[in-house]
Amino acid sequence: MNLMVNGENLEIDKHLNAQDLITQLGYQNQRIALEVNENIIPKSKHPEFTLNEGDKIEIIKAVGGG
Repeated sequence: MNLMVNGENLEIDKHLNAQDLITQLGYQNQRIALEVNENIIPKSKHPEFTLNEGDKIEIIKAVGGG
């Protein structure tokens, strides 16, 4: 299945959910925001949110500081 992740094409296995993608990309223990097709997906929904062919995904990593 093809997805667009942070502006780049990514080929992944079919039937992955958002949590699977986050884990596959190495973001599992980081503070991130996930946007799929211009909609923010709450962290509580990641395990049940199914990804589809052609989804446009943005993963934004939170940066602390002040």
